[in-house]
Amino acid sequence: MTQPTPIRRVSGHLRTAVDLAARGVPVLPLSKGKVPFANCPACLYTSCGGRPNMKTPGPCTCPRPCHAWAAATTDPDTLTGPTWARAWKQAAAVAYHPGGIGLTVVDLDHADAVTWARRTLPVTRTVVTTRGEHWIYRGAMPSANGVRDGVDIKSLMSYARWLDTGTGTLAPLPEAVRALIVKRSPSVRPVIAPVPAGGGECPHRTPAYLERGIAMAEQRITAATSAVHATVYCTFLAVLSTHGRCGCLTDTHMGRLFAAAQTKGESPRHCTDAWSNALTALGM
Repeated sequence: MTQPTPIRRVSGHLRTAVDLAARGVPVLPLSKGKVPFANCPACLYTSCGGRPNMKTPGPCTCPRPCHAWAAATTDPDTLTGPTWARAWKQAAAVAYHPGGIGLTVVDLDHADAVTWARRTLPVTRTVVTTRGEHWIYRGAMPSANGVRDGVDIKSLMSYARWLDTGTGTLAPLPEAVRALIVKRSPSVRPVIAPVPAGGGECPHRTPAYLERGIAMAEQRITAATSAVHATVYCTFLAVLSTHGRCGCLTDTHMGRLFAAAQTKGESPRHCTDAWSNALTALGM
């Protein structure tokens, strides 16, 4: 059996990662901005069959730390090996895969979200964050962003920043948390991020105005040669800010935008998150 790498060989964030891995917690390094290190060139977009957030997610055979949550590991040789060395030298934080150890993190991003949780959810282990709190429950479930204002669910196929062990006793995952996630349809339409129902003044003098806007948005996405994630989000934001409040957008329009994004390698999950985040940013 391979012996764990001696702790004396590591320090800082890597020391934390090795300690957590020894306790069975799958971990990975985070770069500045609390984001995973970029995928290696061999695994960008759909070139790797194990790309997460597809129908059959999972780690690939790439030796470098990529794929966000799917890169999380408990193997000390992987954590301290030469292929991860540069990432740990540049790491700004340590993250872990909650779903990988049967946990769900309710990420409360501001004081109002914390107040809501204290009124609504069962008491459980709590970790104080820079802007709010993480409420951790025993049990895994699908992950989703923006289930409420300032509330994200981090469990399966997701990662959470490791801060400390927290205080309190782990409570079982309650139905109140599971109910925050509406099961997504297998079609392109994401149920948790619906087309706005309207209520604002309609600026569209002719149907051609909306059609031209959707066509331009499709073209902007398909023409992207880099920063695809950012381009998709900014395009969704622009469409919703112009057409989202009057109720003229339909499922067909949203489906066209999602389809354009998926031709650039975005997964349905990424599309859903970008759409949901744009709705949240616009207060819809």
